[in-house]
Amino acid sequence: MLIQIDVEKELVSRGRSFRLDAAFSSEEQFVVLFGPSGSGKTLTLQSVAGLITPDAGRIALNGRVLFDSKHGINVPSRSRGIGYLFQDYALFPHLSVAENVGFAIKKSFRWRLSKQDRRRVEEFLEIFEISHLAESFPFDLSGGQKQRVALARALIRKPDILLLDEPFSALDTLLRVKLRKELLDIQARFNIPVIMITHDPEDIKAFAETLVSYELGRVCGIRPFLRAGGTVSSYSDGCLSK
Repeated sequence: MLIQIDVEKELVSRGRSFRLDAAFSSEEQFVVLFGPSGSGKTLTLQSVAGLITPDAGRIALNGRVLFDSKHGINVPSRSRGIGYLFQDYALFPHLSVAENVGFAIKKSFRWRLSKQDRRRVEEFLEIFEISHLAESFPFDLSGGQKQRVALARALIRKPDILLLDEPFSALDTLLRVKLRKELLDIQARFNIPVIMITHDPEDIKAFAETLVSYELGRVCGIRPFLRAGGTVSSYSDGCLSK
């Protein structure tokens, strides 16, 4: 898939301002956004998902324009075909695992899932190996289990792209190693392009095919990256060390 992003956004709060000016494109399946906190990575992801509206720019996935300020195009988030995994997973605490996954394909808050949709939920619980947790609630789950539930919910709608905001930040080191492999298997199984935010160089080594480096609200480096090869500094254009 061809991912094209060129957005500008200014945020002002309590007399302080932040300006995002981010532009990059990639034809690879796994794009990693890397840089210090507050450099604009999450704002970029939110712009792609339609959770915020850029002041100007253009966003297109495989030629399908999601946002274009010049032509007045701004596709609603629900119609963009995007799966989004939030940093804290954003599971509904009052819903069971099965209900959290099924919520993504509900047609209305009041309607029950059809028999076909219930079978689909069961299928995704099996795919993500959480069938035994179907009736459990988020407060009973480990960090890794919560991530699987959130991924199942994000993917059950068959999105065109998956956005991941620091998916391993809340996990311990050993669990991160295990779930990195699982995520690679999931990405290959669903054949879905991914944009991931991370602060962890190990994530870059595991996933990045295009590495986009951020600093102070701007993209300061775009490089191809061979998985399990090279170092972060050798692909950063020096912008992370300024």
